[in-house]
Amino acid sequence: MDFHGEKPIYLQIADVFCESILSGTLKADERIPSVREYGAEIGVNPNTVMRVYEKLTAEGIIYNKRGIGYFVSPEAREKILDTQRTDFLEKEVPVIRRKMELLGLDESIFKK
Repeated sequence: MDFHGEKPIYLQIADVFCESILSGTLKADERIPSVREYGAEIGVNPNTVMRVYEKLTAEGIIYNKRGIGYFVSPEAREKILDTQRTDFLEKEVPVIRRKMELLGLDESIFKK
């Protein structure tokens, strides 16, 4: 896994899990690797992976079956879509609109 300096590693790993769920690579109620397994697989400290799992659990994207492991929540895909749509509309769209205004562009460029 290639990490870049723009974002903390644990958030980059969480993003990979979310992308895997959105793409269908990981499905609802599917078991994901243990903290140690995944840490070894991607070459990061298990504490970093545990931080990812705690974040995703708190967001309702994964859940823990005590003694068995972590699994993808049945509602994970919808939760991720809701969060990413909100982030896109609140953070990225205003930047794009501002840039379009500065460049003298309007929405008609999308109707080609």
